[in-house]
This record gives sequence, structure tokens and C-alpha cells, in this order.
Amino acid sequence: MTVSIVIIIYLLILFCVGLYLARRVKTGQQFMVADRSLPIYVLVFTLLATWIGSGDVFSTSDLSYNHGYSSLIGSAGGWVGIIIVYWIAGRVRRFGQFTVPDILEARYDHRARILATITTIIAYVTIVSYQFRGGGWLLNIISNGKIEIPTGIIITAVFVVAYTVLAGLVSVAYLDLINGIVILVGLFVSLPFLVKFGGGVSKIAANATPRADFFLGNLSIMQALGYFLPVMLLALANGNMYQRFFSAKSEEDAKKSVIGWVAGVIFIGVSLQTIAVIGSSIYKDLPKAQSGKIIVMTVFNGLPEFIAPLMLAGIAAIIISTANSFLLVPATNVVRDIYQRFINPKLSERKTLWMLRLVVFILGFLAYVLIQFYPRILNAAYAAYTVYGAAITPALMATFFWKRATVSGGVWSIAGGTVVTVFWEVIGKINGVDHYLDIPAVYPALGISILLLVVVSLVGSPPPEDKVKPFSR
Repeated sequence: MTVSIVIIIYLLILFCVGLYLARRVKTGQQFMVADRSLPIYVLVFTLLATWIGSGDVFSTSDLSYNHGYSSLIGSAGGWVGIIIVYWIAGRVRRFGQFTVPDILEARYDHRARILATITTIIAYVTIVSYQFRGGGWLLNIISNGKIEIPTGIIITAVFVVAYTVLAGLVSVAYLDLINGIVILVGLFVSLPFLVKFGGGVSKIAANATPRADFFLGNLSIMQALGYFLPVMLLALANGNMYQRFFSAKSEEDAKKSVIGWVAGVIFIGVSLQTIAVIGSSIYKDLPKAQSGKIIVMTVFNGLPEFIAPLMLAGIAAIIISTANSFLLVPATNVVRDIYQRFINPKLSERKTLWMLRLVVFILGFLAYVLIQFYPRILNAAYAAYTVYGAAITPALMATFFWKRATVSGGVWSIAGGTVVTVFWEVIGKINGVDHYLDIPAVYPALGISILLLVVVSLVGSPPPEDKVKPFSR
């Protein structure tokens, strides 16, 4: 009961902060990019809290239950992607737009903007859907089953949509500052108690799930890279990240924020992995559908009553901050990249603000509907990472690193990656398997995306200088 009360109080505090900040939001620019005013310390924590989400809590649980620390290979994909991002963060801020499709239209054309927006909506609404599911699982566990999972999902969805509607990136960024601190402190304080709960390091190591290989656990190389690549691709092109770089006070702040971001992500990733391994040494023979709950179960049952609320509030913070951010980006894409760009270019700032709020509500509802398609968070997470990363990342990275990329090459790359991923996922669902032909979707989707980008670009004439110059060093 204490845990439930603390989390309710925590969420109420966050909601009140959102109400206060909402009074400051008068324009669409404030809603989308916080008036380009975020200082470096806020940038670090909003990047951190946005990147760490339900996927890290529940997918990590799922993988670690069977593979131990070997499943860090998925997290490591994100670390590699973030390190690469360091070299382009300043240039992104210098470009001074609002969304990833803004960049793609400037480098390619309007078709790239439309295709990227469609892909972002598919991927990000999927990500929001499993944040809702994660929130339902969390509320079910901390209430000892009194809150049923469907009810918990609805509660999470209502809170997330309402908070995002309030003040956009202004509220989300400062919410992330609070959440990021809670996450870091909660993990730092909790780990020693959880190691003791597991019986010490030697007992945990002896009782954890047996692994066939020291580095790969029970994964094949193809499976391991199937987890590594989608996360790396998402990190390289994450619309949330670019939106926050656009919101920085300066190019230098945008670049420096990446250093704190990657350090925090590595600490949190390893810490969550450790909790999952501890849990796998205690809770045996869990069904596949339940293994994703291992981190929350371990924290809830293994921490003293005076610490458990802090850590569980941190997990709630992870879920909420990620869902908020992944709702805000596609809403911005719909309003700016579709409605304002092609339908109503003279949309006023005030109408832009209300249109953004309406779209947030609609996308939140779609995310709730989509929950039924992916009952397992692990599968939903990697499907979303793949459709976004395979479709958008090659064309986006080419804007910064390959001057020879042409308009047609970029457009065909985005279209090919999206179509192949969706096809692979749908066919897999029809056949009742996680991966069609036992091949993760990232392999065919990324392969087709890169092939189309390179071949179509080399066949055509080089792009004019004005397409390339804004993205050069």
C-alpha cells in the first residue's frame, strides 16, 4: 500500500508541474521545441529519460531471463549509435528546424518528408503502445493484482495523453529532468539491497539461467545482431533526439549533452541488466509471457519498504517520460510535416498549438488500440525499432556523411525499408511466429534500404551543391 501511495503522490506532483508549465505555452514553437531554450543540464536528462523506456525495463527482463548479461548486446547497439550521434549533434542544432522529416525534405524532397512521417507514426505509435502495456503491468504488480492489467493500461494511457497535451516539450523536458534524477538515484541506492536479496554474487551466478556461450548466452550470432542493429539504427535517427537538439540553446550545448547522455544510458542499462539477472536467479520456470516482468517483480519483492517506492517511482518515470516523448514527435510530424506543409501553410501559432494537442489525443488512442497486436513487449519494441531504423536511418545518415546520395536514392531507401519491415512483421504474425523464416526483419529491411540508397544514387546524376551544403561541417 505504501508503494502505491508514494507513486500516486509522485504522479500528482508531475501533473501539477505540467499544469504550471502549460501556462507558459502560447505558441506551436514552444510546444514543439521549447522555444529553443533548453540548457545543457535539462538536455542531458531529457535525452536520458526519453531513451530509457519500457523496452529497457520489460524487454531487458525478457532477454536477460534467458541470456543473462549477454543480452546487453541490444543495449550496446544504442550506446554505439549515441556515440556516433556526438559528431552530428551540433550540425543538427545549426540546421534549426523542428523534425527529422524537415531534414529529409531539405536534403531530398517532399516525398521523403511524407514517407518519413508515415514511418515515424507507425514506429512511434507502436512504441507508445507498449509503454501503456508496461504501465499496466507495473500497476498490476504494485497493487498485488487489485488493479487488473487492462485497467492499469487505461490509467497509464489517460495520464500520459493528458500530460503531453498540457504543455508539449516544455512539460516533457522538465518532467524528464525530475524523472532522470529519480531513475539514477533509485538504481544507485537499490542495487546493494537487491544483490543481498539474491543471496550474494556467488549465489546469483550459480542460480542464474544457464548459458551455452559466455558472450552470446543462448543466442545465435544472427539473433544477437538482430537485437543490436535495430537499437543502433534507432539511436542514430531517433526523432526525439533530434527534436531535443533543435531545442538546445546552442550548437555547443547540443553536442556536449551527448556526453552526459551516453554515460547515463550505460549506467542505467547495466544496472537494469543486473536486476534482471538477480531476478532470473530467484524466479524459476516463468512462462515466456511473464518473464518480461522480472525487473519489477524483483524490485517490488526484494527492496525494503523505505526504498522500494523510490525505485518503482523511477520505473513509472521511465514509462511515462518515454511515452510522452514518443507521442509528441509524431504529433509534431503530422501537424508540421503534413498539415502545415501541404494543406494549410498559413496556420497560425495559436491554431498550431491546438492542432498539436488534438493530434496527440488521436495518436494516444491509436496506440491504445494497437496494444492487442503485440502482447509481448519485446516483439513490439524491436518491430518498432526496425521499421524506423531500417527505413529512415540510411537516408538520414547519408545527409551528413555521403554527398553522392541523390533525391531518388533517399526516397526509394525510405520506402523500401518501411515496406519490407511491415511485410515481414505482418507475414510473421499471420504464420504465428516471432520472425518470418526465422530471420529478424532488420536483415532484409536494412539490406533493401541500403541497396536502394546506393544503387539508385549511383545510377543517377550527383545532387546539386545546394542540397548538400547545409549539412556539411
